[in-house]
Amino acid sequence: MFDKLASFAARLEVLDRQLMDPEIVRNSDRLRETAREAAHLRGIVDLWEKHKGQQIELEEALEILTQETDADLKDMAREEIATLESFLEKNTQTLRLALIPPDPYEGRSLLLEIRAGTGGDEAALFAGDLGRMYKRFGEVKGLKFEVMSTNHINVGGGSGKTLQGFKEMVLSVSGEQAYNLLRFEAGVHRVQRIPVTESQGRIHTSAATVAVLPEPNPVEVNIDPRELRIDTMRAGGPGGQSVNTTDSAVRIVHEPTGLTVQCQDEKSQHKNREKAMRVLAARLLELKQAEQHAAESEVRRAMVGSGDRSERIRTYNFPQNRLTDHRINLTLYKLDAIMQGDVQDLVNALTAAHQAQLLEAEGFGGE
Repeated sequence: MFDKLASFAARLEVLDRQLMDPEIVRNSDRLRETAREAAHLRGIVDLWEKHKGQQIELEEALEILTQETDADLKDMAREEIATLESFLEKNTQTLRLALIPPDPYEGRSLLLEIRAGTGGDEAALFAGDLGRMYKRFGEVKGLKFEVMSTNHINVGGGSGKTLQGFKEMVLSVSGEQAYNLLRFEAGVHRVQRIPVTESQGRIHTSAATVAVLPEPNPVEVNIDPRELRIDTMRAGGPGGQSVNTTDSAVRIVHEPTGLTVQCQDEKSQHKNREKAMRVLAARLLELKQAEQHAAESEVRRAMVGSGDRSERIRTYNFPQNRLTDHRINLTLYKLDAIMQGDVQDLVNALTAAHQAQLLEAEGFGGE
């Protein structure tokens, strides 16, 4: 670990010199990249310098404890040793985490795809519940949600009420922490509860799937317009101004992969096409990621799962007010609060498990 830290310090010296180079200063893109890397490394190097200073203080305190005869001085040395050892332990863990290579998608906006799985109408209702859960969580965290496309159905509930369920919901989520907060939600979410359509009071099991798709940079996904088939049509669903009266809905087919995206929520054909292209680009990046994951060994896969939407990750048991995340064997008895957006405990536990796996992969697990 300390060899890497030394190399970071040397690299920072180079970057500091480059930041004073007139040629780099004149190039705004290169200057921004250099400044960003320097700022990242400076935080790590400053922490390392503090760590080394505390190590020297610890050695001095240990020397006082072994050589001094004055009882008061020895007591003061013991207190200082305990404090410094605590600081050093925390700093060592922080340094280890700082050495983990950053995720290439950190800071990105993403698309959250929620689809009803097995379970018919109940699955569609649960898909809507998940969407509301993420929105409430995002509001607290300052994330911005935008509806990209929906395919909803009306479900008859108790007392003659009509509830809205979703066969599919695609949301754009933006904000500096969007990816870090939602990255572990991909997979199958299983629900156990009494459906509103159940007259006998029996518990049913159904499911919804979630996909987390980072929005790609232009360099990552290059879409050739000649490989697209674009159709326009009248939007389906409930009526309203400009709905079912103009050809505003857009369907795009990427012929090499067969991926199909349809957007109809906007009144403008141009806006629907723009959203459909964003969704298509994100799905193409997901396909590229899946191919890369398939080539990796099991040892390199993340502890919290591969991110495959076919992997069952969580069970929501409403009668017991219980949520269980099967990837890290975490059970919480506050499902009612979680469905209202209180998801932070889950995020913290999943992030800690992921970091532990990355530390082990980097060779820091036993240090």
